[in-house]
Amino acid sequence: MAPASEGSPHPGSSDRDDVVDDAFVRGLPKAEVHIHLEGCFELADLAEMAKAGGVHLPIAAAKLFDIDDIADRLEGVSNFLTFLDWECGLVRTAEQAARAAYRFAGRESASGVRYADLIVNPTHWGPWDGRLPALVDALAAGLDEAEQDGLCPASLCLSLLRQQSASEAAELVDWMIDARPRRVVALSIDGNEHAAGRTGERFAPAFTKAKGHGFSTTVHAGESSGPEGVWDAIELLGADRVDHGVRAVEDPDLVKVLVDRQIPLGMAPRSNLILGIYPDRRSHPIDQLRRAGVRVSVNTDDPAPLGFRLEAEVSACASTFGWDRRTVGTLAETSIEASFAPQELKDRLRADLAAYLAATGARQRPAATDGGALGAA
Repeated sequence: MAPASEGSPHPGSSDRDDVVDDAFVRGLPKAEVHIHLEGCFELADLAEMAKAGGVHLPIAAAKLFDIDDIADRLEGVSNFLTFLDWECGLVRTAEQAARAAYRFAGRESASGVRYADLIVNPTHWGPWDGRLPALVDALAAGLDEAEQDGLCPASLCLSLLRQQSASEAAELVDWMIDARPRRVVALSIDGNEHAAGRTGERFAPAFTKAKGHGFSTTVHAGESSGPEGVWDAIELLGADRVDHGVRAVEDPDLVKVLVDRQIPLGMAPRSNLILGIYPDRRSHPIDQLRRAGVRVSVNTDDPAPLGFRLEAEVSACASTFGWDRRTVGTLAETSIEASFAPQELKDRLRADLAAYLAATGARQRPAATDGGALGAA
């Protein structure tokens, strides 16, 4: 299977003085708010850990991340989650977990990311079942070391799986409240919406309790479900941010709520294309939602197995939708504002962003809308 089409350049994108390329995006002060540690293991990391654990690779190492083959092998969201289970099952020691977190920060820094909300779902990490405090401590240690070395700072968002029970959700939240583990700032939920069905009512008490004790909330929704998943995320789970949220475009009333309440969407277009949510980049609704006034940011979701980096993703979107540097700067500002970074860091990143845009010939404009109605060209 060939990679999904990137789309041809937008008719308005020919001004070379305002071009958005990988180099411009790497230099752009920005945050990444929708990225999973489970999706950041490089091929060399997996081969090394498999060898250390005496585990046979399921396919030749050279083919493991073959982008022309991976979508055919995975056949959508469910099998992709199984692949993540296999990857995380290779992480057996605290040293390996800390190294994974450190290398994540290095990967983000190489793309010019200045802060990241890193999602970790403990259900993928089979060898750490029953040892969550040890896993989180090891990850925090790796992130501490990375930040001390000048790499991208990151916080942890601990994620439930939709197939878990209400009691398992309550147990996780109670531990977060009691232990206040280092670098953990948010409760998340992810997993296959289509397979699990509507689960908002089941998890609402856990999310309400987490918010009541100072944790932020982010919800994967509107990916393999329709708009109803996003409705549940904001009405039942009180999401501060929705990850994906692409199917909101199908419900104008929902779009209006997202605009009115300024609820940001952490979108990952290429992930949606590779996993079959949309057939090509031109049909992805990120620009349609942006033009309707929804606050959107561009993210990578699971970049290593899907074979790309953030700067390439942003520049591909810019080429497809005709975004100039000012527009990309607005999306970067949204990424900073939508993140769970400390306010002092947000203020510093916004100032750095304004200076960078001025120095590169782009003038930043106020937040996140062209004022168009849903469906505007």
